[in-house]
Amino acid sequence: MIDLNRVAQDGMRVRASAGSSSFRRKPTLEKCLQEAETQLTALQQESETDASAEDRRVNAARERAVRERAERVQAALEEREKLTPKMERRKKGSSEEARASTTDPEARKMKMGDGGFRPAYNVQFATTTHTRVIVGVDVVNEGTDGGQMQPMYDQIIQRYGQVPAVYLADAGFSNLAAITHLEGNGTQVYLPITEEKQKRAQGRDPYAPMPGDSVEVKAWRARMGTAEAQPIYRERASSAEFSNATCRNRGLGQFNVRGLAKTKAITLWHALAHNFQRLLDLTQQTKHKTT
Repeated sequence: MIDLNRVAQDGMRVRASAGSSSFRRKPTLEKCLQEAETQLTALQQESETDASAEDRRVNAARERAVRERAERVQAALEEREKLTPKMERRKKGSSEEARASTTDPEARKMKMGDGGFRPAYNVQFATTTHTRVIVGVDVVNEGTDGGQMQPMYDQIIQRYGQVPAVYLADAGFSNLAAITHLEGNGTQVYLPITEEKQKRAQGRDPYAPMPGDSVEVKAWRARMGTAEAQPIYRERASSAEFSNATCRNRGLGQFNVRGLAKTKAITLWHALAHNFQRLLDLTQQTKHKTT
């Protein structure tokens, strides 16, 4: 089942278990935390003075709920601090506008397939093009695929002890450092040249080397300009997007759990279900060929 001759990677946004209204700015988060801590203190004092066993159980449950909310708000404040330098680097408005969710602090608002922005996680699958088996899984809270190719590639090598011969991804994964890493490791990268049409319109060769290109990046650019590259690259959609579609059809449209660790666990279960079905399909195909 595992054939790493050609591997395709793709990402898809999956709705998080949080609403857009749960995203708050720093002042609101600090106010929510103060309210939760005040309520927690009051409940603790009440439980100490109440002698009724039944009331103590009720208060303990209420205390646990308030404590968990306080922990989520604290986590949201910490996650918000991670967002501020990214907003400043990308010049996407003032860092004071950075928000985090009080329901699922690790979720991020991402652009979805319909063009809208909703709380989500970025699910990554790497799939073999020959057998369409998922060989790599990851879940990140980055809204772009630009930095996801190299971590997935390294994960595959670590898991199987083998270097993929060919690696396919769409233009969203374009990252020159990652391409240098893969090519330097002996893997041929098939990934579209960014702004290819614009360069052609300007009378420029999109496959020509650019200033500062590494030897590996130059080799990738030249390869994408060959006639052989196009049919190989077309295998990406029929494999990587196939994994996305089958998992969505099995219910991977929205997570019912929160946080990166739990959403990754759910995604792994979907990958296992996908691979088990591929085992059944491939076994059936083999039987038909031998009869």
